[in-house]
Amino acid sequence: MPIDIANPAAAANAYATTAKGISAPGIEAPKGQSFTDYIKQAAVESVETLQAGEKASADAVIGKASLTDVVEAVTAAEMTLQTVVALRDRMLQSYQDIMRMQI
Repeated sequence: MPIDIANPAAAANAYATTAKGISAPGIEAPKGQSFTDYIKQAAVESVETLQAGEKASADAVIGKASLTDVVEAVTAAEMTLQTVVALRDRMLQSYQDIMRMQI
């Protein structure tokens, strides 16, 4: 069954499935939080940051926010978006590298 390599969720699930079967001496998974939970939490926080940037921009238009607040919120949203895109690109590249490995 082929996996859609353009889908970050499929890449994350493949990684998590692979990681379950691998153990190394001296390396332990974080207690109480799986890789999938960590990614989900990061995605939720990213969306909240982007929404805060949009809200600050809308508040500025109606005169409820200062320029400084808007610049800070938009800059945070921009950095979050760049981070998410970079992580997505790295996850997909890693997944593609794993799929190209000889078994």
